[in-house]
Amino acid sequence: MHRKGQPELLVLRALKLGDLLVAVPALRALRRAYPEHRLVYAAQQWLRPVVQLTGSVDELLDTHGLDVAIDRAPGQVDVAVNLHGNGPESRGRLEALQARTYLGHRAPGWDGPEWQHGIHERDRWTRLLRWHGVAADPLDYRLDRPAVPTTMPGAVVIHPGAAYGSRHWPVERFAAVASALARSGHRVVFTGSSGERPRAEAVAGLAGLAADTVVAGRQPLAEFAALIADAALVVSADTGAAHLATAYGRPSVVIFGPAPVAEWGPPPGPHIVLTDESRRVGDTFSAVPDPALLAVTAADVLAAAARLGLS
Repeated sequence: MHRKGQPELLVLRALKLGDLLVAVPALRALRRAYPEHRLVYAAQQWLRPVVQLTGSVDELLDTHGLDVAIDRAPGQVDVAVNLHGNGPESRGRLEALQARTYLGHRAPGWDGPEWQHGIHERDRWTRLLRWHGVAADPLDYRLDRPAVPTTMPGAVVIHPGAAYGSRHWPVERFAAVASALARSGHRVVFTGSSGERPRAEAVAGLAGLAADTVVAGRQPLAEFAALIADAALVVSADTGAAHLATAYGRPSVVIFGPAPVAEWGPPPGPHIVLTDESRRVGDTFSAVPDPALLAVTAADVLAAAARLGLS
């Protein structure tokens, strides 16, 4: 509930699902440090169901990247926090708010820690807050469970899609993994967005599995989160699905390509990362799979799944 006269703290991180999930420790820290503030998270509307599961945010302000101004009048925001990055575009959007206090990295007109390359995203944002006097724990990343449980508890979730081709592990290899796990008696389902549904259908077809195993594009985000919260195993590239598996402590095999594991990988837990970083090109926006990802075989994934208790 929004109390009249309640001060507002606005966090800018107008990015995707994985970006939200690695920022959860920072959001939790801000919630504790500013209990009297209304905490507003500026990101795209579709993230709302998972934003609610952080237990830290009062309002999601629909914000499509940095292309448009943040929908707040100058002076309305008391504290503005830059968790989007440290470029002039994100700083400019926040400076237009004319907030009383700014929390961000060091930049012209901004006080804060120097931007540090090569550190994990969870560490980056909690380090930023600690510099500003806010106690923050990078391992405080767990989500609340969705209110409605999944109808497919204990499934093996295979998420073959990704936002960019650089993270597209070959469909033939996903199919080989799915087929082997299904033959071992596991219930296999294929997830993804509506745009990723054709890829998921191709994997299911090659694996010889029924069309109803493909739930990609048919699940609201809250149902997707519930599915992963009760999954026996999650197999995916470095995507939001992998970060959800981390958030719920579910066993996962994560195939890394362009992104450095040291910056985006899962924390200690029932998670196995597969990659060959000696071959990594690192072009996130490439249309072709990164060689680090292509170095991973279906046998590698099945061996990792066995180490996590599935065979």
